Parts: sequence; structure tokens; C-alpha cells
Amino acid sequence: MLAGCGGHAKGVMAPVAVTAPTPGTSTVDMLVATTRQPSGDPATLFSGERDANTFLTDVAVSIPPDTVRKSGTVQWPRKLPPDPAKEFAVTRVRELQTLDEAKSWFLQHDVGGHAFVFVHGFNNRYEDSVYRLAQIVHDSEVQATPVLFTWPSRANVFDYNYDKESTNYSRTALEDILKKLSDAPKVKDITILAHSMGTWLTMESLRQMAIRDGNVPSKIENVILASPDIDLDVFAKQFVEMGKKRPKFTIFVSQDDRALALSSFISGDVSRLGAIDPSAEPYRTQLERAGITAIDLTKVKTEDGLHHGKFAESPQIVQLIGTRLATGQTLTDSDISVGTGIAAVVAGTARNVGNVAAVTVSAPVSILENPQPTKKKRVVVGDTLSSDTPQPVKIK
Repeated sequence: MLAGCGGHAKGVMAPVAVTAPTPGTSTVDMLVATTRQPSGDPATLFSGERDANTFLTDVAVSIPPDTVRKSGTVQWPRKLPPDPAKEFAVTRVRELQTLDEAKSWFLQHDVGGHAFVFVHGFNNRYEDSVYRLAQIVHDSEVQATPVLFTWPSRANVFDYNYDKESTNYSRTALEDILKKLSDAPKVKDITILAHSMGTWLTMESLRQMAIRDGNVPSKIENVILASPDIDLDVFAKQFVEMGKKRPKFTIFVSQDDRALALSSFISGDVSRLGAIDPSAEPYRTQLERAGITAIDLTKVKTEDGLHHGKFAESPQIVQLIGTRLATGQTLTDSDISVGTGIAAVVAGTARNVGNVAAVTVSAPVSILENPQPTKKKRVVVGDTLSSDTPQPVKIK
């Protein structure tokens, strides 16, 4: 729920004319793909309604100098036009008419063949997702080409079900974008960062790819799920049905996430993946066996009253995304300093580094050994993450 709230201008997508760059500012260029319906208004570009087409747009966002902003925050314009010296400002919007234009854009903005795809969450306008990705790319210093996939959200807390159906509506479009990136010769690897309800869309698209093609493309190396708004049992099924050759998964969780508490209530009091305690059983063992890294942000403090956007608002975590997770590097206990309140279960590590103390604030990262092979057993509910083969669903 990282939507723009009151207190700042809305409709900020109309480009600002910049005659000369303001000293200290920087620019984030991104390729935006959307299944939203065009609004017909240059200030908003796209609405929250659905369209049968996928639209591609070249967008540039100016970021104010670091001396006037705090890492992890978006400096929304208080009035229009925005002041690039103090606020985020869109400086270029160009619709791409053909796939060849999109390929040309990627070649011009190629960063070592690395692609960074962001899928936003519930209650987001088009401009919310554009500004958030610009902030993440700038603050994380990620060395990759930014690609935003924005799906039709009405940006209203009372439209939860509409937004959820919009993710289902958009899963084939996201699959198509990921396939085109994977098929591009210049692209070496892809990292996906998805937030909240966008994690459902991401998991469904990856699962659909695996079922359709027999596997998830090998170039999709890293999948980061922040505050995943997914039913635990459903996530287990999605994960297993991707097959054995899955990307490396990292999840950010927080037990004080108020948005996920509301989602759980709406969904019939079913626990959400983003609200688990990864140090508690049975989650710890299941994550270890599945090779999933879980980072617990419960004790991390940010300005987000819902505690739902910590992954982007904590300077340390957003740096971790850009410098470690997006590059596929394995976490160790030196990656997160002691005393930050960040705890993690790092499972399925490439090196046999042994066990560190249990997951606590004083020992924030616990490295778990690769589990020893065990005899095959029948999979039961709650244990599906440890299975390598899809289990049939019984229909009564």
C-alpha cells in the first residue's frame, strides 16, 4: 500500500521542461509496461481500469540532490509543476509503438546485461509505481536496467477484490514481458522485485511460464518478494509447481504489517506469507529445505504507519537489494550489522558455512547448512515447500 497520500500533488506524469540540469540531481530512466487503460490525460497517462493491450512507455524521473532528501523516501511535489531541486519530477515520457522500439530502448540503456523488474502492490496509481521504482533504483544503486510492470489498481482501499482480480488479469502480460526479456540476447540475467499483491501476480506468472514451457527461464535468477500478500498454502503450491529449476527466492517479512493483517481478515483469517516468523517452526525448517532466504524486518522502524513498505523505506534494506540480492550474492552475517533489528534465515547457501546462533537481534543473520538428503515421504499440507514435484489436487 505505497499509494500517494494526501499532502502532495497528484497527476505528476506531465514532463517538466528542464533547460539545464540542477546541480546534484540524478535521473532514473525506466521502461514501463502496463495493462492499464490510457486515461487520455498527460498528467496521469493511465487509469486504474483494465485494457486488453500492453502499453510500453519510456519514462525518465529526476531525483533531487541527496543533500535535500532522506534515503528511502519519495519527495512528492507539493504543487505543480514540481521543483527538480527539491522534488521528484518526470522529465520525459515517450510512448513506444513497437517491440523494436522497446528493444532499441533497452540497448541504449543496457547496464551489463542485467535487468531489474519491479511489480508494485495493492492500492497504487501509475505515478505511485513510477516514483517508487525511481526511488528504489537510486537509493539501492542497483546496477541493472529498470523495468516497471504496473497493473490496473484503482488505488482505493475499498477496491481490494478488484485489484486482486486485476493481478490475475495481468499475469499473461507479465509472463510475456519476462519471456521477451529472457529471449533478448543482450540480457544476461533478470531480477524481479515484487511487493504486496504484486507478489501474487509474479508467482502466478512464473508458475504459468513453468507449466507452459516446462521451466522458468534460466535468466530469471533472483526473485525478491517484499511483504508478500499470498496465502501460505497457495504459495507452497506455486513454488513447487515451478519445477526443480527455480530462481533464487528471498522474502521480506514483518509480523507487525498492518496491511497484511487486513488482507488476512478479508481472506477469512488465512495467514499471509509476509507476516510469518521465519525463525519459528515449522517455517524455519521448510524455508531451509526449500532454499528460500527470509529476512525479518519486524523490528525495523520506518515512517510507514502500516509497516508495509519497509523494504523500500529502510536505507539499509534497499541497499541490500541493490548491492547483494539483485546480483545473486549469498548473504552472510557480515552483510547486516548487529543491532539493526534485522533478522534473517539464509537457507540453501552455496557454501557449507555451518550454523550461526539462532535468529535473534544480537545475531541478525543465521546461516543454515544445506540439509542432508532424506527419504522421500508423502507430502502433507504445510510441508509442500520441501517437495520437488507437484502434488495432485484432490477434487471432491
